Amino acid sequence: MIPSDQPPAEPQLDASAPAAPPPEFPPAPPPGETVPFWNYQDLVMFLAFALPSLVIAAFAVQAMPFTRNYGKAFQGLLAQLIWYILVFGALYLMLRARYHRPFWRSLGWQFPFHGMAITLFGGPLLAFGIGYVGYILRTPEVATPFHQMVANRPTLVLFAVFVIAIGPLCEELAFRGFLMPLLIRSFGVAAGILATGALFGALHAPEYAWSWRHVFLITAAGCAFGYVRYRSGSTAASTFMHSAYNLTQFAAFLGQGQQ
Repeated sequence: MIPSDQPPAEPQLDASAPAAPPPEFPPAPPPGETVPFWNYQDLVMFLAFALPSLVIAAFAVQAMPFTRNYGKAFQGLLAQLIWYILVFGALYLMLRARYHRPFWRSLGWQFPFHGMAITLFGGPLLAFGIGYVGYILRTPEVATPFHQMVANRPTLVLFAVFVIAIGPLCEELAFRGFLMPLLIRSFGVAAGILATGALFGALHAPEYAWSWRHVFLITAAGCAFGYVRYRSGSTAASTFMHSAYNLTQFAAFLGQGQQ
């Protein structure tokens, strides 16, 4: 056969053939797989590890003499950081060793995600909306640990990192990444989002002297984060919105302190 100098003809596309569907977002789980793949036994194991980890973190901070120079607020933040490392390290090992699954993707971390601008602008809007509802409810002023965070610069810097980055990330991974899919599977979407938001508000109740108005407002914010997590399919989306929400409140907190 004599080779030809002409380039091969390009394949003709059939205009009548149906176009390929766009990729689903978020990606659908494999057929037959339970979503989420973990269960309530894993949740109990996670919670059972949380309390002793908190004790270990407190003792670890007390073993660091330099932390005493910055006060109890700084020590509390550092203990919380160590606690986060311990509990999420245990969750990582559970997902990897028990199920052989990746940590981030299992907890719904999809990045980039649809509606990134909406989450960034939605955080401040939600903060203003929650503040207005709090004004209507005549939410009382309560003494919170936050006022101790401006005692010195190291504490303020660590507090800012917690409020804007570490706190939203860890709380969203725990509540909207790990807990909420389990509750949605058991009770449905609406009940799962509401229940997770209520638990989120209850967790913050001691910080606000168990004021029901504060708990209600934090629950409402938690439900908004849960809805964003569900609609986007991404824990990154709720984390970004949570971070922008906290940043707005933190800026207002600093502004009030300078008046």
